[in-house]
Amino acid sequence: MTTIEPFLVVIASIFLFAGFIKGVIGLGLPTVSVSLLAVAMPPGRALAIVIVPAIVTNIWQTFVGPYLPDILRRLWPLMAGTVVGIWLNSGLLTGPYAAYGTVILGLLLVVYAVVGLSKFSFKVARRNEKWIGGIVGLITGVISAGTGVQVIPSMPFMQAIGMEKDELVQALGVFFTVATLALGFTLTSSGLVNSATALPGAVAMAFSFAGVFIGQAVRTRMPAEAFRRWFLIAMILLGIYLAASAIYELLI
Repeated sequence: MTTIEPFLVVIASIFLFAGFIKGVIGLGLPTVSVSLLAVAMPPGRALAIVIVPAIVTNIWQTFVGPYLPDILRRLWPLMAGTVVGIWLNSGLLTGPYAAYGTVILGLLLVVYAVVGLSKFSFKVARRNEKWIGGIVGLITGVISAGTGVQVIPSMPFMQAIGMEKDELVQALGVFFTVATLALGFTLTSSGLVNSATALPGAVAMAFSFAGVFIGQAVRTRMPAEAFRRWFLIAMILLGIYLAASAIYELLI
């Protein structure tokens, strides 16, 4: 009788949940999965498992909708800046400062969740969105290179430029596809993505899609805003735990 590797069961459970989150609210698969995996491993290794499911699900989201030409025209500076930021800081996940990645990840989760709960918003005028988008992209790339999280400050920026709901969902897919491909290239170059991540990555991808389909079905039957609120509260608690435990490990 074949025994199931406990690690693969954990992977399946995390990605089923992360996919469910993405299915309900339209984003969150890398953020949730990297954060939960980072409880037991460095963010770099966690991201190596996340990268393929994230790319595939984001490519699927990219082409669901008619807004792609307009999205590319408006967001190319944001995407270009993100790629440059990732490239300039490609050693952060494996270099001497990699141990601080979990601390930063935890703090970013708290910031992301608090901003989401506060419903803080601002507007960016159409004439300014390209140069501001380039700066936001560069900052996002630097943060992503060290933590694998790509939602700060890119997500508030995309909300601030006044996209319609369906266009925003497709824009998230386009942006995360480009950012995740850039991050995947740097991870492959550094040796983090290799044959050892193939099986966990395959399990992650299968259960991600299962979670997305379940989440989409549930979305039609439950108040998405209530779910989003409790999800963000859980992210605050997880972020505090990650940052505190990582700081404790660095101090002892």
